[in-house]
Amino acid sequence: MMRLVQLVMLLVVLLAGHTAAWAHKPSDSYLTLSAMSADAKDSNAGHTITARWDIALRDLDYVLLLDRDGNGELTWGETRQREADITRLATSHLAITADNMACPWAVAAPMALDKHSDGTYAVLSLAAKCPVISSTANTASKLKALSASYSLFFDVDPSHRGLVQWLTAGKVGDTPTAQALVFGVDSASQTLALVTPGWWQTLKQYALDGISHIWIGYDHILFLLSLLLPAVLIRRAGQWDPAPTLRGSFAEVLKVVTAFTLAHSITLSLAALQIISLPSRLVESVIAASVVLAALNNLRGTVDKRRWVMAFVFGLVHGFGFASVLADLGLPQGALVLALIGFNGGVELGQLAIVAVFLPLAFGLRATRFYRVGVLTGGSLVVAALASWWFVQRAFQL
Repeated sequence: MMRLVQLVMLLVVLLAGHTAAWAHKPSDSYLTLSAMSADAKDSNAGHTITARWDIALRDLDYVLLLDRDGNGELTWGETRQREADITRLATSHLAITADNMACPWAVAAPMALDKHSDGTYAVLSLAAKCPVISSTANTASKLKALSASYSLFFDVDPSHRGLVQWLTAGKVGDTPTAQALVFGVDSASQTLALVTPGWWQTLKQYALDGISHIWIGYDHILFLLSLLLPAVLIRRAGQWDPAPTLRGSFAEVLKVVTAFTLAHSITLSLAALQIISLPSRLVESVIAASVVLAALNNLRGTVDKRRWVMAFVFGLVHGFGFASVLADLGLPQGALVLALIGFNGGVELGQLAIVAVFLPLAFGLRATRFYRVGVLTGGSLVVAALASWWFVQRAFQL
């Protein structure tokens, strides 16, 4: 009976893995918004917002059924024929308001296609003219509030995000400053800053992005937890026994987490600074493989006392995975170091929150059969099976 239950669990996980394989690449669109202030000498001038919007063809096909012949391959002809529908869908789910007045969208250039690491994207070029409220007949008042509301695909995929880079310049000729924003179901409406964000705002924004990513980065979490599960146990005579003290378990957890943090911080920095770059397919495949190996190690305890070495070696690869997400968010060139520190710090805070919940709970259950058989052995088998499916999908681009 127990084996039958385990087989059912594995089957369920494998089926669920089909939709969750790209733990780093959920449904995202990439939007660059640029603003140019009105000319103060022209009372009829407005604030012009231009936009480049990259939307995944797979997401558009799911909603608009672009693949008319049903052969599973989208051609440029099939996509181009639906340009009006794609534009209408997009602009109906993105609203810009200036001082509570709508800024209507217009097409600035024909639709194009572009390649991203996870597939082909439709590229929309749009422009919106925002009115300027005049305080006198000859003087245009300054814009006080600019905001954006984003809801693309939220009705069919609540996990979808809009990754926005907001560029603004105070006057014509000024160097634009960048601000990264993430639109989701819980953050569908946000204010677009009209002045350069301070260092604290930049640090805070990217720290929140880092926390958010580690909590939805299921492969990172499963890799770390697979290494931590044996931390409250001791390997003796080919079996796992409860660790005698919390202090010893804490030391094991500290070594693993420190090694993982140090490793991914190194490669995250090198990749973000464009010193080293690796193919996304290779990185994602190795990350999935690292989860498999970490989980299977718990069955035999092959790497027992030096799990921190495994954490460091594979943590170097995980850092490149973090870097791809940071690049997608958009890096402000004027505050690159702050963005990097904030994002990495957010990742660490997210990890610490997970560890803070895991350690006391695992230590309290370490002597039970439920933990040693159900959680350690059964859980590791489930994780290994799920990550194996991720590896197959990523390595062979299924």
